[in-house]
Amino acid sequence: MKKVVLSEEQWRRKLTPMQFSVCREKGTEPPFSGEFHDFKGEGLYRCVCCGAPLFESRDKFDSGTGWPSFTRPVDPEALREHEDLSHGMRRTEVTCARCDAHLGHLFPDGPAPTGLRYCINSVSLTFEPRGR
Repeated sequence: MKKVVLSEEQWRRKLTPMQFSVCREKGTEPPFSGEFHDFKGEGLYRCVCCGAPLFESRDKFDSGTGWPSFTRPVDPEALREHEDLSHGMRRTEVTCARCDAHLGHLFPDGPAPTGLRYCINSVSLTFEPRGR
């Protein structure tokens, strides 16, 4: 996989202020505010920064947290995991493997079959409907 590397200024020109805050500065959108938290479309979720395929709609579920939640990525190599000790918590940060965009966090409290919950910011995603 070829890495996507842009300067801070290039990312600022490419992304909205909220996308830049979340994806490049590890921010978080407010719960229940994102476009995809209650979205039911069938298709593929991609990284807003580089277009890498990240999650399938069939792996999305309603976690009740206010952010889109998924049980698994489309490919284990699509994501990177990092220890996050910010905000007085120990969490696992999830980033895009291709461009290092901050996507959200991974928790071990999801449904079967994986028991995982990828809690992802809507602004870090785009959606491609099935059949395109």
